[in-house]
Amino acid sequence: MVKVTTVPTQPYNDQKPGTSGLRKRVKVFQQRNYTENFIQSIMHVIEGGSEGATLVVGGDGRYYLDEVMQIIIQFSVAAGIKKLIIPQHGLVSTPAGSHLIRKYKATGGILLTASHNPGGPDKDFGIKYNVRNGGPAPENVTNRIFDISKSLQQLTYAADMPRVDYGTIGTQTLGDTLEIQVIDSIDDYVDLMKEIFDFGAIRSFLDKNKDTFKVLFDGMHGVTGIYGERLFVKEFGLAKASCLMRSTPLADFGGEHPDPNLTYAHELVERVEKDQIDFGAASDGDGDRNMVLGKHAFVTPSDSVAVIAHYALDAIPYFRKNGGVHGLARSMPTSRALDLVAQKQQLEHFEVPTGWKFFGNLMDAGRCSICGEESFGTGSDHVREKDGVWAILAWLSIVVHVNKTKPGAGVYDILQDHYKMYGRNFFSRYDYEEVDGQKANELMQHLRELNINGQTFNGFTVSEIDDFEYKDPIDGSVSSHQGMRVMFKDGSRFVVRLSGTGSQGATIRLYVEKYSNDPSEYATETQKALEPLIRVALDISRLEHFTGRDKPTVIT
Repeated sequence: MVKVTTVPTQPYNDQKPGTSGLRKRVKVFQQRNYTENFIQSIMHVIEGGSEGATLVVGGDGRYYLDEVMQIIIQFSVAAGIKKLIIPQHGLVSTPAGSHLIRKYKATGGILLTASHNPGGPDKDFGIKYNVRNGGPAPENVTNRIFDISKSLQQLTYAADMPRVDYGTIGTQTLGDTLEIQVIDSIDDYVDLMKEIFDFGAIRSFLDKNKDTFKVLFDGMHGVTGIYGERLFVKEFGLAKASCLMRSTPLADFGGEHPDPNLTYAHELVERVEKDQIDFGAASDGDGDRNMVLGKHAFVTPSDSVAVIAHYALDAIPYFRKNGGVHGLARSMPTSRALDLVAQKQQLEHFEVPTGWKFFGNLMDAGRCSICGEESFGTGSDHVREKDGVWAILAWLSIVVHVNKTKPGAGVYDILQDHYKMYGRNFFSRYDYEEVDGQKANELMQHLRELNINGQTFNGFTVSEIDDFEYKDPIDGSVSSHQGMRVMFKDGSRFVVRLSGTGSQGATIRLYVEKYSNDPSEYATETQKALEPLIRVALDISRLEHFTGRDKPTVIT
């Protein structure tokens, strides 16, 4: 017998979620009724009401997941939720969760993840609400969650409920109405990937070149390790010992930072060079980010989405089956390499603020098929989240396609061929993490007050400086103060913005971009090519002065 009870609570004033959800330290979520308050607030905003709703619930396996899963089940019983769809062991990547919402026509989903942020008792946790289209809740919904959380006076949940086991596939019933369906969500996701890519061609290529083409996938002890094993070992026939590393999901991600970049995935980078790996790839804690590299080649996220867009029709069957590519989009800080592809292929393209919801609006309207952001997020309209494994399979498909006419071509060759067609957008990002919030705001105000149009700095002449604003062509909403852009007459630029994906303090991101159509420069190392422009960006922004840092936390 499940007993529903109502108890008083005190509201918290810091539960404002972004499109990435509510992210805090685990110890914050463990405060009295902190997690319960936020879950209760979500129950009040479910589209059409919670009574009779269907939700997908799961997460990336990080510390505190099971406790929050049980809380969600308790509140679902009391709220009259009709059905919870739970991946076995509660493990699901964020893009796979988006797919489940769409496939099972769920009302929405609660995804327990802090994405690429570290996990463990003293690290980060996150709760994110996704809506019916599978994408992150839009701002009007997250604002309602926040408003409710600030005035919440009581909690209603199933008290004294025994722990629910979601380790076994099957269906069970709680209370009078709640059905819990535990599924193998990896099967669902792999089936989707088979609809998008030519698995037979990939497997045939890998089998034919098993002695000469080495593959290594780094799960970073995040949730995609289980997807990587299913794909690379079972589907593509590779040996687990040689093609996978850190593929077991761990609650603390092995004590590491599960962010696939050159800094935090350095073990993969080192193995690719040391063992001469032809195709290396990594995904983050919840599987929505990716990194691709090969011998002597690192694919920047900006280049990655541009290359995928260029080859999409020829290398990925999904786009041929769906009538072609219907528009491209990138986040504002992402380099303009994708714009060049759009122009050559005469495709509509968009520059949007950082945040996947902006891509979702365009996709739902049929105006965007492929999109990406510079923070290692790439995706298409198959789901409404960025999808790290999809991007990795897209690149592997491109390698297979190119090798049909250019045997032996690797990641480096594909990049160089792309530069020969479009020129090269040298691009780098400097992250300054956990900066004092007041100092970060002072930096942004300093940039807003600059009046430097027409001035020249070490050979770079400023053509325009603005605070990026976006008017959504679908719903008409306006997003202001999305980042300061400083553009130069030669086409170079730098961008400074504050990131909202950390759990404490402020993260300042500096993006620097230089375009070259001189073939003699294409093989130049990125930091060397950008060095003069980076110095100018640091001087104009006074970033080191405001942060007190003489170097960034991460360079990508």
